Amino acid sequence: MDPLFQAPDPALVSCASVTFEPGARTAWHIHRLGQTLIVTAGCGCVQRAGGPVEEIRPGDVVWISPGEKHWHGATPTTAMTHIAIQERLDGKVVEWMEKVDDEQYRR
Repeated sequence: MDPLFQAPDPALVSCASVTFEPGARTAWHIHRLGQTLIVTAGCGCVQRAGGPVEEIRPGDVVWISPGEKHWHGATPTTAMTHIAIQERLDGKVVEWMEKVDDEQYRR
């Protein structure tokens, strides 16, 4: 993860460029104030709790609603880079949950 900016107080927004190697993905997590992902390279996946695994490619912009449980990462065979934009609430930008198991990932 390469931080791109952290806005000074009182602003809450931060932004980072994140690269996932093939097969890498986050754990399930939420962002209390939502998150925007902008895919810049490769091919990846995103899944919202209860929904299908969606393929994402360069140029795709993905909005994750506040408090929506989700994960994202690369495909099994292709790396993926995205810009992640989120805001912090009470000093936190993310709440991590359980790992995404191989069965969930390969759907």
